[in-house]
Amino acid sequence: MATHHAAVDLGASNGRVIVGEVADGTITLHEVHRFPNGAIPVGDRLYTDTLGLYAGVLEGLRRARHHFSVCSIGVDSWGVDYGRIDREGQLLGSPRHYRDERTLPHIETLRERMNDQDVYTATGINIAPYNSIYQLMDDATSIQWDLVERVLFTPDLIGYLLSGRAGAEVTIASSSQLLNAATREWSPKVAKAAGIPLSIFAPLEEPGTRRGPIRADLIDGDPIELIAVGGHDTASAVAATPASDAHFAYISCGTWSVVGAELEAPITSAAAREAGYTNELGVQGRVRFNRNLTGLWLLQECQREWRERGENADLMDLLDAAAAAPSLRSVVDAGSEVFLPRGGMEERIKEECRRTDQPVPETPGEVVRCVLDSLALSHAQTIRSIEELGGPEVRVVHIVGGGSLNELLCQLTADACQLPVVAGPVEAAALGNVLMQAHAMGEIEGELTDLRAVVAASGGVRRYEPHGNAEVWRSASARLGL
Repeated sequence: MATHHAAVDLGASNGRVIVGEVADGTITLHEVHRFPNGAIPVGDRLYTDTLGLYAGVLEGLRRARHHFSVCSIGVDSWGVDYGRIDREGQLLGSPRHYRDERTLPHIETLRERMNDQDVYTATGINIAPYNSIYQLMDDATSIQWDLVERVLFTPDLIGYLLSGRAGAEVTIASSSQLLNAATREWSPKVAKAAGIPLSIFAPLEEPGTRRGPIRADLIDGDPIELIAVGGHDTASAVAATPASDAHFAYISCGTWSVVGAELEAPITSAAAREAGYTNELGVQGRVRFNRNLTGLWLLQECQREWRERGENADLMDLLDAAAAAPSLRSVVDAGSEVFLPRGGMEERIKEECRRTDQPVPETPGEVVRCVLDSLALSHAQTIRSIEELGGPEVRVVHIVGGGSLNELLCQLTADACQLPVVAGPVEAAALGNVLMQAHAMGEIEGELTDLRAVVAASGGVRRYEPHGNAEVWRSASARLGL
């Protein structure tokens, strides 16, 4: 008999409600509602439309219930952002967005009280201006701070609005830079240095915790249970990576490429911190040792520019042209901050090629080939670095998310790593969300490898074998001094 679970997957540009149908050891996904999301500027401040997201979730849940006998719901989202609840249990204002620049002065304030390595050792999280800790330090200077009774991270906040039940799921809480990645508990030392009272947080909960039913007045029919899933969307995506053992690396590939490996314990060496790695918590006691790289943003920005100029920006046409272009003729450091801003991407790519005395790509196909070769090179370098820093020996690379549909990028990543690449599932975050709900409800049993076998059996994956040899990629890397 099939069971149905609603996965709420909130991303930077949109939110979705997806129903996962569990039957015969497989999961089938049905998207029932999609709604917009994005930062809202008001004066010099940037906000998240949390109530708009909540309304979208309710509409999606109602549509889901109309078509399916949904028995549970779980919420995942981007990291670090949160809402504040007052003493009457009400949302205190609109949550600020992580791209708001209010946090910048507080990085130095914390650094004066506790050095970067000590913070990294205590939490496993690398310094980044968007981390919750700096947002909270800024909130603590507000006249509203005395009204704050509870702080809830985005998935927990939506869950609270649905159910009235407050919890702090550990994978999303770990993005705050206030949680100890080794103990999976709050770090009193870091919280004290930041001036953040730990009493404002709800009790910590592991993925798979059953939180109880959502409010009966929201949905007609049988109760729907709220389950704490891997609240950080990357935690849910990695949970759904169809790996059969620990010897794998993952690439959650979209606008950003999150490249990492799963560990039993965090790596908090100075070398890991200086290389830009962070230790975020995963499901079933795992740690996600990963690094954020500029992903398909370079290609997306070039497409936008070509489209605005009235030129052909069709992805399949561009990929066909890129496949026909010479390989590794020109590469750039895809992780460079040069490529972070919006606008002028094609010219910045060409300028980096000029600066490094490489042939300048002229046609759109050559530009796209340069981008994809460069991304594959970054993927391979990052995976080698994970091994050197103490991570597992990598025998296979799993690419999940939208980038898994880019066949050329998947093949080039296999070639650059000289390892097989397994691409898919595309909807990994939603699958991981449903997987943890079904496990919590007793419908899927076993350890993480058993759960991942369900994902593998559900289809939607493709394997790419490496071609060529690693020497040509090492030579391309040497051109950039990497």
